[in-house]
Amino acid sequence: MLARTLALQTESERPKSISLLLCFFAFTIVTGMTDWLTALHQGTNEFNITLSVSEEEQLARFMELLLERNRQFNLTAITDPLEVAVKHFVDSLTVETAWKVQPGQRAIDIGAGAGLPGIPLAIRHPEAQFVLNDSARKKVDFLNEAITTLGLTNVSAVWGRAEELGRNKEYRGYFDVALVRAVAHLGVLIEYCLPLLKSGGRLIAMKGPSGAQEVIESRLALAELGGAVQDTHRLTLPGAGERLLVVIRKARPTSVIYPRDPGLAKKKPLFLDSMKQGS
Repeated sequence: MLARTLALQTESERPKSISLLLCFFAFTIVTGMTDWLTALHQGTNEFNITLSVSEEEQLARFMELLLERNRQFNLTAITDPLEVAVKHFVDSLTVETAWKVQPGQRAIDIGAGAGLPGIPLAIRHPEAQFVLNDSARKKVDFLNEAITTLGLTNVSAVWGRAEELGRNKEYRGYFDVALVRAVAHLGVLIEYCLPLLKSGGRLIAMKGPSGAQEVIESRLALAELGGAVQDTHRLTLPGAGERLLVVIRKARPTSVIYPRDPGLAKKKPLFLDSMKQGS
C-alpha cells in the first residue's frame, strides 16, 4: 500500500509536498479512507488542532500498522477505522489542551501499550523527545516497529515496570512531562510517575468521568510523593463521552522510598489510606 511504500523511501526519493498531497488523496480514495479523514478532521477541529498533510499521512500509516499487527496479538479493542480516528488519535491529541509543548522537552508515556498518546503527539511535535514505556515485551516490540516504520527520530521505547524506571538513575527525575492514559487509579499513577519527573515537571493523567473523585481520593499520594494538582481540563470527545485531563505538578522532590517495589502501588495503594483517613 501507499503508506508502506512511502515508509521505505529515502528523504531524497520522497515526493515534494504537492505530490505528497496528491498521493495521500489517492490513498484515501482507493482504500475507502475518506470517511476516516473526515472523522479525524471533525474531531481535531473540536479542539482547535490543525493537522498538516504530512501528519495526516503519518497517522494513516500508524493506523494501518496498528490494525495489521492487532490481528497477531492484542493491542486494541477498537478496530473500526472511524473509531480509531476519534477514540485513539483525537483523544491522544487532546493532551495539547493541557500541554503547550516546548522545544527540547522530554516526555515519558507510561503504560504506552499501542503507543497512545505518545506516538500521535510525537508525530505532531518533533521538537520534543518522547520515551514510550510498557511492561509487556510484545507491546514494546510493536512500539519499536512503529517508530522505525514511521521514521520517528524523537521517540524511543523501553521495556520494564514503571516502578523499575523510577528507581533507575537514567530515568529518575529526568522528564518534564509524564503522560498516562487509562492505566490505573490516579493515586497509583502518582506513585508511578512523580519519581520520573524533574522538580516542576507535570503528570498529565487522561481520565474518564471518575477522574474528579480520584483527585479527592489521592490526597495522601500527592502529599507523600510531593505533588500538587495544578489544573483539570474537562473535555467531551465527539461520540465518545466525557474526558478529564488531570494535571499534577511535582512541587517538591520525591522521597527515595518511592516508588515502592513492583506491584505494591496497586496491592497497597496510597489512595486507600487516604480514603480511610477521610472517613
